[in-house]
Amino acid sequence: MSRSLDGLSRSLGYRFQDPGLLQAAVTHRSAGSGNNERLEFLGDAVLGYVIAERLYKLFPEASEGQLSRLRASLVKKETLAGIARELKVGDYLKLGSGELKSGGFRRDSILADALEAILGGIVLDSGFEACRSSILTLFANRVGRLSAGDELKDPKTRLQEYLQSRKLELPGYEVTEMTGQTHNQHFVVECCVKGVQQSARGEGSSRRRAEQAAAENMLAQLEADTGNE
Repeated sequence: MSRSLDGLSRSLGYRFQDPGLLQAAVTHRSAGSGNNERLEFLGDAVLGYVIAERLYKLFPEASEGQLSRLRASLVKKETLAGIARELKVGDYLKLGSGELKSGGFRRDSILADALEAILGGIVLDSGFEACRSSILTLFANRVGRLSAGDELKDPKTRLQEYLQSRKLELPGYEVTEMTGQTHNQHFVVECCVKGVQQSARGEGSSRRRAEQAAAENMLAQLEADTGNE
């Protein structure tokens, strides 16, 4: 293992038995064959499971949707890139000339992919438990900062806070359909935000539940749009 990769190994707190796996993990596809794409695929799968398991145990009262949002906040590109920067992964990347000139070693997507590839390399090098231990160590601070109270807030509250943080208008809710008898009604509600060119529908057995569902759908749309920017 080169001195530079020895440094990355120390940052990770893990020494590879097969140094070639770490070398492959930091090799971007722009550098040619032997790159990290397959290791990234493996690391992504293991990371998703380990984080999901940790959250499942940490938040026993959370619903599936709430757990999914918590997991998404931890495994998203920006979070992974942040951890990669803390490890100085960019200093060890092997990039093609084009990516090198364009500053690929600073790009979130490349850093996030490299981190996932490193995790995939650890799985192949020492097995699942070793990788699980590395993931929980790397994510410990971020998992510890998760606010169950914030994440478990109802969708209307979370949507309102999301919009306020971006200085957008507060949402409006309109009942567009109401069917059924008094004891068995069904509501359809549309959620709209002034200045946002989209709306979201929600359905439920009460107006409140339909509004919550509409807020949940609106928030999911807005977050997806933000993630694609």
